[in-house]
Amino acid sequence: MSCTPTPSSTATRTVHRLQIASIFIALSALSMGASAHTGHGTHSLMEGLAHPFGPDHLLAMLAVGVWSVSALPANKAWQGPATFLLALVLSAIVGASGLTVPFLEHAIALSVSLFGLMLMVAAKPLALPMPTAFGLGLVAVAASLHGLAHGAETPASGFAGYAAGFVLTTALLHAGGVLAGLGLRRWLAERSTPVLAALGGGLGLAGMYLFSQL
Repeated sequence: MSCTPTPSSTATRTVHRLQIASIFIALSALSMGASAHTGHGTHSLMEGLAHPFGPDHLLAMLAVGVWSVSALPANKAWQGPATFLLALVLSAIVGASGLTVPFLEHAIALSVSLFGLMLMVAAKPLALPMPTAFGLGLVAVAASLHGLAHGAETPASGFAGYAAGFVLTTALLHAGGVLAGLGLRRWLAERSTPVLAALGGGLGLAGMYLFSQL
């Protein structure tokens, strides 16, 4: 007799994968921090942990988690956060070397609006729904912008501990977004579609407001 996965079992597997990823990143953060110079490593780790809590970074990273649950196949919701984290780290290394792009902060603010639009499309797919690869590509591009900004603000105390900090915080914010998306689907059921669309619209406006303040 075949067994069809239930929404609750799918949610459990998704959360389990995120827990494993978060534990792995936490252990990596500890090892990277420990390998850095005593004192300086701790200071840079704390700076990295705090850096993603800026409103533009915070909103974007939570949105990635919600979008991943809403737009990706149930067993692939982890791909959104994983794509973001990989692109974030690679671009942060580039940013730490001194390379950047013009109007970076403006582009980061607009990335919040981009994620808002992606949530609106996920809430009510168009005649031709957004292909998974295209959506993940947009996530990678946005993550690269955020990574460049993180890398450019590397403290003098060192990159390793700082990177471990912002990667760990980013992973936890993604997990929070995924849990919010799962809760939205479970507790609101048929009302989740308009709520998701409204959330996307709110993110779009927030991104435009952040842009206007630069």
